[in-house]
Amino acid sequence: MHKVIHSESIKAALTARGWTQDQLADAIGESAQVVSNWMQGKNFPRPAKLLKLAITLKLGFNQLVKPDDGQPVIAFRKKAGAKTTDEHIVKAMAMGALLKPLVTHLPGRRALHTSLSVPSTEYSALQLAVAQVRERLAVGPYTVLKYEHLIQEFKLNDAVLVPVLWGEKQNHKNALHILLPSEQVTFVYLNLDTHLEDFKFWMAHELAHVYTPDLAGTNEGEDFADAFAGALLFPQACAEATYSKAAKASASATLDALLESANEHSISINTVYLQVQAYAAAKGLTLLSLDQRQLHSKRNSVRSSLVSDALFQPSPPKAGELIATTERLFHSHFFVALRQMLVEHGTGPGYLQQILDIGLQDATALHGALLGEQVH
Repeated sequence: MHKVIHSESIKAALTARGWTQDQLADAIGESAQVVSNWMQGKNFPRPAKLLKLAITLKLGFNQLVKPDDGQPVIAFRKKAGAKTTDEHIVKAMAMGALLKPLVTHLPGRRALHTSLSVPSTEYSALQLAVAQVRERLAVGPYTVLKYEHLIQEFKLNDAVLVPVLWGEKQNHKNALHILLPSEQVTFVYLNLDTHLEDFKFWMAHELAHVYTPDLAGTNEGEDFADAFAGALLFPQACAEATYSKAAKASASATLDALLESANEHSISINTVYLQVQAYAAAKGLTLLSLDQRQLHSKRNSVRSSLVSDALFQPSPPKAGELIATTERLFHSHFFVALRQMLVEHGTGPGYLQQILDIGLQDATALHGALLGEQVH
């Protein structure tokens, strides 16, 4: 469906500021005719300009764009100290709108997807859910879950993995979930410039969103995805074993027991701690007594390498290497579909820049690599 600017909202915002359309055009660095075309529904602004409109007029996406049933659904991880702003939402929604033409180049969608109809963060219900997922993945309760185990689940549920190199981020921009409800396709952006233990958590978190599409973009959905990810990576059997080691130990020995489990499973010591505490609370046992500052200090002192450094030597990789790894390791058809679109429609690097949220230089390199692979 063709996206249309919500001209009434923009006119109201202009009136409140005493501005004309020409003044708005000057403020966002665009011509008056282009803005006029937007207001008349003849054209739709690119993500960068849509974001500029949102910032200038202090309007959210739903105020800027007339809603439709096929509007992308965005899920950002709710995380303390990392506020999701309207700017984040506007940019992600615009990316989602631009992804729609790419869907026709993806493989045919499956009729059935795995779903959790009544997702719950209640301990026993959550453990049952993750046990069923582990059984489907053919891994036992004590087995170390690798991110490679999760890749097939995304594929089976028509979730297209999009590995990206966004640099180290200290906020929610390590993953982005864009659901296109009309097309029944989900794009999951995963930042490879992330520590392994965090990368696994992000993947498990995003898988929870795939299983619960009706909750995507809500606080309830984020709470469930966080709870699900921790339980999936470190289920009750593991938490019980670690608790038996840590409960009667000294503070330093308790930290050592948690760290040992974290290292064994390649997950964060914080994830281990939270799962052990959840187990103890559910069973009516005494909670571990730990200084949170010591816990976080230990976590920060034992960080693993970045996934991008482990995958690529040297890092960052060349465009062709990133494309090949996306197809080979992540079993993603994203660049395959993108290659077809470039060839069939003559799409330029600007499109890649917008849908991948990368610089023009990187987009141009990817564009050339995709066309070069097609030629050869």
